[in-house]
Amino acid sequence: EVQLVESGGGWVQPGGSLRLSCVASGFAFKTYTMHWTRESPGEGHKWVAAITDGGRATYAPSVQGRFTISRDDAKNMLYLQMNNLKPEDTAIYYCATDRERGQGTQVTVSS
Repeated sequence: EVQLVESGGGWVQPGGSLRLSCVASGFAFKTYTMHWTRESPGEGHKWVAAITDGGRATYAPSVQGRFTISRDDAKNMLYLQMNNLKPEDTAIYYCATDRERGQGTQVTVSS
């Protein structure tokens, strides 16, 4: 059974930083491309970033240069470092494979 469990969300002021983590189990994590997505009332569900099994990262234009996706295959962990956060980054963030996603972690950016 695929399990993806996110953590690290919370409240932060604009310009602040957060690091999201995701622990994966139930599949061969190191062979999968992994994604972060987010969902908000105003924007719907959107793709944020991906990292291939070889470590190649890609980003949505809205987060390019501010967010960094990374992975630790030895620990089955996926990360998202988020810097210079903006109110429009407020959303529930999900760790996902192409078919599954976790329960999400809430990120709120406000003053």
